[in-house]
Amino acid sequence: MEQHTIGREITQTGVGLHSGVSTHVRILPAPAGSGRHFVRVDLPDLPIIPAQVTAVSQTLLSTQLGQGETSVRTVEHLLAALAAMGVDNARIEIDGPEVPLLDGSARVWTDSITQVGLVSQRINKPVPSVVKQPIWIYENDAFACALPASTTRFSYEIDFELSAIGNQWYSWSLSDNFVGEIAPARTFGLLHQIEYLQKMGLIKGGSLDNALVCGSEGWVNPPLRFENEPVRHKILDLVGDLSLLGSFPQAHFLAYKASHNLHIQLARKILELEWDKV
Repeated sequence: MEQHTIGREITQTGVGLHSGVSTHVRILPAPAGSGRHFVRVDLPDLPIIPAQVTAVSQTLLSTQLGQGETSVRTVEHLLAALAAMGVDNARIEIDGPEVPLLDGSARVWTDSITQVGLVSQRINKPVPSVVKQPIWIYENDAFACALPASTTRFSYEIDFELSAIGNQWYSWSLSDNFVGEIAPARTFGLLHQIEYLQKMGLIKGGSLDNALVCGSEGWVNPPLRFENEPVRHKILDLVGDLSLLGSFPQAHFLAYKASHNLHIQLARKILELEWDKV
């Protein structure tokens, strides 16, 4: 098996969801075996933060990676796009603390990757792990799990009191069309929680241009890109969080009312266990 990197550099600029800070991202081709990693080019010594489960430092409403005192937040959409499209190695230079939210989805990233293309790299790609027995993480009635399966699949269910969202289920296989089915799904929030989150110092960069907002009377900023856009976005988050394993294990990943915290707990538990190779 081969590895892949991008054909040429990708650049994007935008505002971070939680920090409200505008950052510039430059994604560069990287050598075989180097993995996906961030470089804080705004800091002395250009600290490197690997996109690995072991580097996760926070999971409150987004996934944050850290190395020492250096961190980068809201990495999940970009990493989902890279991993799902087969980019094993990438140097992600960023001049601030948070990856831009852009339109709230991964579509800008997948469009950019499609434009620059992939380059094959001559190296033996690590053989994917195979989950041989169920792995569960749960908190109250929410859970995330990995089950033995013949292919890699991600399934998600959400359940909200707001009728515009309600109960939604979606399932997506790694061999399916990520660009068309998952990447366009935007992040979403609940109208009655916005003031509380802002008081906590969060969602400083959130707006009706980069997030769907749902209230008791329906969506504040329609139209939706899919009838079930919220649950598709949750799969996007799950793919991004589990990409921190390096390569996706062969398993059926299922989540119900889960969070970044549960996603990462599941990834950590998978990492702790030594599974048979394909």
